[in-house]
Amino acid sequence: MSKQYPLNAIEFQCLRQSLGLGTSQAAELLKVDEAELLSWETGEAQVSELAQKKLLEIDDIIEMQVLNTCDGIEAMFKKEPKRRLPFVVYPTQAIYTQYNPEFLSSLPLTELYNTAAWRIKKECKLVLEVDISLVPLNVESYKAFREQQGGLGESRESRAKWAAAQL
Repeated sequence: MSKQYPLNAIEFQCLRQSLGLGTSQAAELLKVDEAELLSWETGEAQVSELAQKKLLEIDDIIEMQVLNTCDGIEAMFKKEPKRRLPFVVYPTQAIYTQYNPEFLSSLPLTELYNTAAWRIKKECKLVLEVDISLVPLNVESYKAFREQQGGLGESRESRAKWAAAQL
């Protein structure tokens, strides 16, 4: 994101919303109470520079993921003619934490991961003409699928195969 500090109240609120974060989630992420966050968004108080920096950094991380993932999808579809792809998303924080511990340091909330997935879906449709379906992980269905596949191990690839079977 090219915007630098300071963000005004409306810019800060729009950034939070564009990340898919509610006020309580953003407050938790920024380690402030919700009343303070709301005072920033209503213009009653100056937005903390640290809070601005944190949300802008998360937005940059998501944008990098979008670019990298779209580049990978573009390379994949140069070899394969299909134009449809499933993408696993996570309906709860507990499921996200269980299946994606590697992302927790950069995108600690499932809403941030799902925001990245949504942006990837949008970018792929517009630029690559690839239709991405966001498939919420159903743990029981996924476990049953792995068993049906002869004891398929837990991996990102296994989740992708499960998601493809859901389409």
